[in-house]
Amino acid sequence: MAQSLDNALGKTESANTRASLAWRKSSRSIANGQCIEAVTLPDGRLAVRDSVDKGGPTATFTPCEWSTFVKRIKDGDYEI
Repeated sequence: MAQSLDNALGKTESANTRASLAWRKSSRSIANGQCIEAVTLPDGRLAVRDSVDKGGPTATFTPCEWSTFVKRIKDGDYEI
């Protein structure tokens, strides 16, 4: 289940870890403001956020959840 980055990191670790995360954006990204950034967290989960709203909401996923999501996109299960 996706959760916020603060919940994923825990209150005490959040500020220190958040500052040291190396977010990345797809090399296929264009400057139209409709991109996400992703980072792998210390515990192996993946966090994603809106590249325009860096301080906004962030969702985290286990590797299995993310793989399932990507597979379903490739299989055409979502209208994008």
